[in-house]
Amino acid sequence: MPDKRAKHKSKYTLDRGMPGAFEGETITRRRFMTGGANVAGAVAVGAFTLPALGFAIGPVFKSTPHHWETAGKVDDFPDNNYIPVVITLTPGIGEAGKSTVYVRKRNPAIDTDPYDRDTQYIAISSRCAHIGCPVRWVDAAERFICPCHGGVYDLLGRRVGGPPVRPLDRFYTRVLRRQVQIGSRFSVNSELRRVSPRDPGEPLDGIGQYLYPSRPTAQK
Repeated sequence: MPDKRAKHKSKYTLDRGMPGAFEGETITRRRFMTGGANVAGAVAVGAFTLPALGFAIGPVFKSTPHHWETAGKVDDFPDNNYIPVVITLTPGIGEAGKSTVYVRKRNPAIDTDPYDRDTQYIAISSRCAHIGCPVRWVDAAERFICPCHGGVYDLLGRRVGGPPVRPLDRFYTRVLRRQVQIGSRFSVNSELRRVSPRDPGEPLDGIGQYLYPSRPTAQK
């Protein structure tokens, strides 16, 4: 009497009694075609999705170069008014890589926030925290104003009106050989607490600081 268990253990489809089996084959044509179709489908899906996924998440892991750029002499910046300075944020792309930064000397009577205690100069970004439009410092009103969507910020860059979700970003500063230098950008919440840089439109108070984490390569 034939051993049924031996048939099931055989690698040949005919010995296993599979429908449509042929002598000498180890896999049925139906299974082979089904498997081949699944593999081809997976390859086709990957060919479409992988480039799109790489394009979407690639910038998240793109490293931003950190460098210090001279803004001017220490005597060029008063402690009661901002001076606009054009710096290069992204080297190698011409004018598109430049931006305006508003710089002034730290004033102990104004800058009472503990996070600025060891900062000699305040450098505030001109990019609105709403969607990134350029803001302008209006000396007479002592306000940063975004003409595009009505964003208004006070002397310290904190939002006082309009749609922005957080204060204006800032830049690290240092003094080297009596020259004021501007470093990398960082963001601040409503209490001016420093955090890693965020994109416009990303709030940093409450749950927002967890919903909008910074890019890994931009973290402090």
